[in-house]
Amino acid sequence: MFDRINSVFSTTLNCLKIPELKSRILFTVLVLFVVRLISLIPVPGLDGSLLSEFLAEAAEKNDNSLLGMYSLFTGGALERCGIGSLGIMPYISATIIIQLLTAVLPGLGKLAREEGGRSKVVQIGRYLTVVLCLGQGFFMSLGWEKPEALFPGFSGNLVLFDPGWIWAYRIQTVLVLTTGTLLLMWLGEQITERGIGNGISLVITIGILARLPQALQEVLGMFFPGEGIDAQFGALTAVAMIGIFLIVTAVVIAVTQAQRKIPVQYAQRAVGRKVYAGGSSFMPLRVNYAGVMPIIFAQAILMFPDKILTLMARTLEVSLFDEMAAMIQYGSVGYMIFEGLMILFFSYFWVATQFNEIQIADDLKKYGGYIPGVRPGNATSEFLHRTMSRITFAGAMFLTAIAIIPLIINRGLNIPFGAATFFGGTSLLITVGVVLDTMRQVESHLLTRHYDGFLKKGRIKGR
Repeated sequence: MFDRINSVFSTTLNCLKIPELKSRILFTVLVLFVVRLISLIPVPGLDGSLLSEFLAEAAEKNDNSLLGMYSLFTGGALERCGIGSLGIMPYISATIIIQLLTAVLPGLGKLAREEGGRSKVVQIGRYLTVVLCLGQGFFMSLGWEKPEALFPGFSGNLVLFDPGWIWAYRIQTVLVLTTGTLLLMWLGEQITERGIGNGISLVITIGILARLPQALQEVLGMFFPGEGIDAQFGALTAVAMIGIFLIVTAVVIAVTQAQRKIPVQYAQRAVGRKVYAGGSSFMPLRVNYAGVMPIIFAQAILMFPDKILTLMARTLEVSLFDEMAAMIQYGSVGYMIFEGLMILFFSYFWVATQFNEIQIADDLKKYGGYIPGVRPGNATSEFLHRTMSRITFAGAMFLTAIAIIPLIINRGLNIPFGAATFFGGTSLLITVGVVLDTMRQVESHLLTRHYDGFLKKGRIKGR
């Protein structure tokens, strides 16, 4: 144990001994500090303190919805009416849309494969981000204008503008929110280029980790509520929570890194006067190929049906719609069932659009590669399709379990929502994935300078 701590400490000191790596780490830390400032600065003309107090009371009552989950990804900017209330999600949505269109539209897919075409595709994604920001910013301005519709039970006025200047408020809010998201996007790209790790992912992760102190405070309040108040939970619950957290984290790390290695053999071939020797390699197929995307898709879609049904029930005065809305309300059994089915569907959908087994089989055949025991061409394509379908099912079941665990802990065990989100779901998946990716990049810098890294397994052969 002490040897492991000493190894981590010495590795951290080695990071600071390398000038380039040291400057990249310092640059990343400074940019992430600016990212946090963006979430804390309120939009002019809005009183975010009222909304913060309301959501804090809702958290104490253990009454949260998907808006609380969205606020988690913005680092608390939404509940403060901050200029970063849209977060980086419009850029993520635009990137996902472009990736899906690349798989569907042949012209866009060809452009992405051409030399220099990737930068054009990225630029299209940026333009689409602006469009999404303008639309989402306008609807968010309307939501702050009438917060009782967006936050049930809220009573108060967030907008400080005179009613006669309501359009000035809307235009200003849309422009400020759009600028905030574009600034976050630019800062994330700067981290990727000049810092360490994936910038966009780190922007999301720092927003999630910013809620960790609040979650720890909520957990401490469960066991030490204060003088004159009896604790609701005992030592057995604390041990169970620590055990669940360690087990879930270990499983997430294991599945995130898990892959099926398909052996590939290359025959000797001659290209002109050059003769390339044959060899053996492997093709890694990730078990969780879709990553966190199926959970994001499922939660984004399920955010609206219960609100639409509730609005229809009030408008048409039909109680059936109220009953249907209660069935798929966030945290209910119906919600968990629908979310699980959607995660299963989007896992296969993402693999179908992003994993092109026909192209992989053609490339293997082109370069003289083949899978032992499988004939090149269509047989290889069918083998890859069948293999990917099986491991995708395992990955989808894993994502479903991880997505439902926080709901069970929150609703079933009556653990505060802010604390329950760190026991699974998108927050834990994103945090674990980003930390592992960042550690790999640091490891590569250390390896080139002949230093020991953080990771003891999966090192380069011959080290």
